[in-house]
Amino acid sequence: MVKFGVIGCGVIGTQHITNIIDTPETELVAVADLVESYRLRAIERFQPPKVYHTGVELISDPEIEAVVLAFPTAFRTEIAKQALISGKHVLIEKPIAMNSQEVEELIAIKGDLVSGCCSCRYRLFDGADFATKFISTGKLGELRSVFFRELRAIGGKPKSDLPPDWRLKKSLNGGGILVNWSSYDLDFLLGLTDWKLKPLTVFAQTWPIPKEFSDYVVEDSDAEIQYTALIRCQNGITISVERGEYMPTQTGISSSWEIIGSRGSLKMNMLKNNPYRLEHTYVTKTGLETEIIYENSERPNTTPVEDFARAIKEKKQPKTSLENALIIQKITDGIYASAAQAQSVQLDEL
Repeated sequence: MVKFGVIGCGVIGTQHITNIIDTPETELVAVADLVESYRLRAIERFQPPKVYHTGVELISDPEIEAVVLAFPTAFRTEIAKQALISGKHVLIEKPIAMNSQEVEELIAIKGDLVSGCCSCRYRLFDGADFATKFISTGKLGELRSVFFRELRAIGGKPKSDLPPDWRLKKSLNGGGILVNWSSYDLDFLLGLTDWKLKPLTVFAQTWPIPKEFSDYVVEDSDAEIQYTALIRCQNGITISVERGEYMPTQTGISSSWEIIGSRGSLKMNMLKNNPYRLEHTYVTKTGLETEIIYENSERPNTTPVEDFARAIKEKKQPKTSLENALIIQKITDGIYASAAQAQSVQLDEL
């Protein structure tokens, strides 16, 4: 049984605590949070054996084997470093870090310890496993275009609390919708193609929230609520991505996900659909045909914590390793650089 500590008892930290308690292979030893109300809420709900004020105190506990970091991005890397140096396995919430350099620093010191990122969440469905195996058969031919576009309408004005400060502030989160959601998006698409895509250049644009909608977010929010990017990979494969929120578009979510090859395409969705569906379009002697190759109402078959604990016990990489997360972060850095420079940029070697 892997003994865990969770640093950060907010919404996502609470989810991790629940998963640790519910998983037979894991044991909750301690929680920590600087915010007293979060600590008190965790005590009332979970009765953890130990409660600490700071992450440093929790890391110093010799009983703890692994830690989950679930607090704002700007403060995670230093705590992750201390945890690794202390011999703890480390699972980090998404986005993995503020920039690629921070991820490289973690990789340099982790040694044989297991460390990974929670951006793998949407690859923990059976449908995602099915899609990965299907793509590996080569039935799509040579891959050409990997595509997603998802826009969320602004909806009604919030009636209660606004989104938390960190969510749209560069200084706390490293960015906005790109890091909040597209760490999942990029993980999903790169993971489904077995991390074999090698990005070379990126051309991108980002947009902040329009002034007309400024009262939907906290004051001084300066991160993007929409971005679009074209990423060119080795062998002429392209990744075309766009995501936006607070959008003046039709009500609901406009979403499209597809991988296109020389002989066929796979249409899908990374989000929890009911049912989860995969559609394969392929060339025949008379034209094109489309078949549903997977359709199922499903829930994730595991959690990031359970996958991480299994990796520790089996001494293997988790679903998304630090090395995988570095690829996502380098693409992210490239998108921001391209948008700032208003030109395409070359990505660091991946």
